[in-house]
Amino acid sequence: MKKKHIKTELPGPKARELLARDALVASPSYPRDYPFVMSHGKGAEVWDVDGNRFLDFAAGIAVCSTGHSHPAVVQAIKDAADRFLHISSDYWHEGQVRLGERINELAPMKQPVMSFFAQSGTESVEAALKLARYVTGRGRFLGFLGGFHGRTMGSLSFTSSKYTQQKGFFPSMPGVTHVPYPNNYRPLFAGSDQGRAVLRYIEEVLFVQNVPANEVAAILVEPIQGEGGYLVPPDGFLAGLRELCDRHGILLIFDEVQSGVGRTGKMFACQHWDVAPDIMTLAKGLGSGMPIGMMVAKRTIMQKWSRGAHGNTFGGNPLCCAAALATLDLVEREYRANAAKVGDYFMRRLQGLAGTYEVVGEIRGKGLMIGMELVTETAAKTPAKELCDALITRAYHNGLILLSCGLSTVRFMPPLMIGESDVDEAVELLDRSLKDVLSTAHPTVAYGALNA
Repeated sequence: MKKKHIKTELPGPKARELLARDALVASPSYPRDYPFVMSHGKGAEVWDVDGNRFLDFAAGIAVCSTGHSHPAVVQAIKDAADRFLHISSDYWHEGQVRLGERINELAPMKQPVMSFFAQSGTESVEAALKLARYVTGRGRFLGFLGGFHGRTMGSLSFTSSKYTQQKGFFPSMPGVTHVPYPNNYRPLFAGSDQGRAVLRYIEEVLFVQNVPANEVAAILVEPIQGEGGYLVPPDGFLAGLRELCDRHGILLIFDEVQSGVGRTGKMFACQHWDVAPDIMTLAKGLGSGMPIGMMVAKRTIMQKWSRGAHGNTFGGNPLCCAAALATLDLVEREYRANAAKVGDYFMRRLQGLAGTYEVVGEIRGKGLMIGMELVTETAAKTPAKELCDALITRAYHNGLILLSCGLSTVRFMPPLMIGESDVDEAVELLDRSLKDVLSTAHPTVAYGALNA
């Protein structure tokens, strides 16, 4: 393991000073977990303002796909900035057209696509919802419990990973009905195939008793659910959704905001099951840290939008397009394959931890989108939320940046350029942090679970 680089108490004096200033001027709504105040970063390493070094396995919530300040991305941004900073979507520029062409080459639709350019995931989702209503003439949608699609009013109506995200904002956009996301670890329906059970529930219960299929514009789903717990759907589920949508004239929207752009070892997560959406949303890792999102749709669908049906001011910003083009080149050339290779190695290392700690209920994921669910009782699979929160905080104090998701899942979403040595360091820090929290009085921890 690399030399320890935590030099001060956390937060340190410079961090505490900045936190005090922030408390006076910034919204208290941000869901911050621990007081990390960043100074700079390189690759998978970040430093705080007091000089403490951390290994970053959160990557700005899966945004810094090529690592912090990748030289090729930074240079592309600088070159674009030398030319011009903004022109608006009322006009054209080479970078935006080229990015549209690249997505047309890479998209999983198996036919030509067109793109709408945005600044974020939630704006990309909003565009997808508007397009679906516009071209189908239908007003209803299906979403999934545990999903996260953004916080603006349209996307918020689908977001259901935590109640706090909707609390105080009712009513949001009407017409959205939620169904369970298939979870073999925590099954809600009878039978071993939870994916098939969910499909039957939609077709045989929901469409019959509550939501007429011919009123549904689209089904919005994450190919791998993110905030809901890094849930990988059972084989056949996405293909079943595709068949159901085709049968009823419903559009299928894949939210690839977190799972796309190489994160899972494929360019897009849906390609693990060879299922093509009608519409796809992108953001997060697309620009390696620059604020860019895209709504991508089959050309046969997108071209039905008329002039002025939708637009924005900053979509297709030249600096963001330049960053996205550099990112896609890096991911396609090397980091997609690296995510698959190093992700497999990481999964094996985490499975080793699962064999040591009974509080580790399940390891799941694809590529470098991996979840480790914590439980207080292995047989009952009781979520260990307080343990998860304590572990995330302890890991920070030991020099590892992590975030949680779902009921009690630690999620690992490091930059796609990490190597096996980074994984080894992260697992050692994680192991140390687990030992730390399990050795202290903690109400949700089964103390006999520590076998090491």
